[in-house]
Amino acid sequence: MRRKLVAGNWKMHGSLSENETLLRGVLAGMADVKAAVAVCVPFPYLHQARHLLAGGPIAWGAQNLSQHAKGAYTGEVSAAMLNDFSCRYVIVGHSERRALYGESDEVVAEKFAAALAAGLTPILCVGETLEERETGVTEQVVARQLDAVIGRSGIAALAASVLAYEPVWAIGTGRTATPQQAQDVHAFIRAKLRALDAEVADGLIIQYGGSVKAGNAAELFGQPDIDGGLIGGASLNADEFLAICRAA
Repeated sequence: MRRKLVAGNWKMHGSLSENETLLRGVLAGMADVKAAVAVCVPFPYLHQARHLLAGGPIAWGAQNLSQHAKGAYTGEVSAAMLNDFSCRYVIVGHSERRALYGESDEVVAEKFAAALAAGLTPILCVGETLEERETGVTEQVVARQLDAVIGRSGIAALAASVLAYEPVWAIGTGRTATPQQAQDVHAFIRAKLRALDAEVADGLIIQYGGSVKAGNAAELFGQPDIDGGLIGGASLNADEFLAICRAA
């Protein structure tokens, strides 16, 4: 049976003092959490996250990485650098990276491959915009995003990853896909992958991301193909994040 995974994506939030208060608060409430838990923090705070979380029940990771191993790429961060901070996870292809920074499906596929090659677990994000949902092409968009990664790394590579379905129209908007809407896309993803490799499909953690809160987490996570969440704003509040973790 797949274990639920709840991963916090802090995005561009935090400070040394805020982070310490938040992480110590989450750690203090982890005794009754059965799901796997991780936080993906801004690059400057990876050292702090490792210092506070090492040896405990919460894993840590980054929100992005370069597809390049090293070189003249000012401002970029490589997979090897993330390994220096003992990261387990790295988010790849978040909708904000795709929309705001022009990351194509091909670039996302290269970043996914770079993460795997370094022994990191990529959390691969896929999802459609509001316009794409309203025009009925959600499945085509998600399939295209997946196909780029499968074409580059192969279906077996997904066994060493996590997927996150994040409808772009529900991120930071307060709008949330209904549990059935989310389940429908998760089921589509799993069925698409099952046609290629049933073992990979059945074992793959597929998270939901998109305005998950303590109040809606249990119903979302209760769907048969939703294996936890990639949590944005709610991961910045210890009590709220813990409530979501307990719901998983």
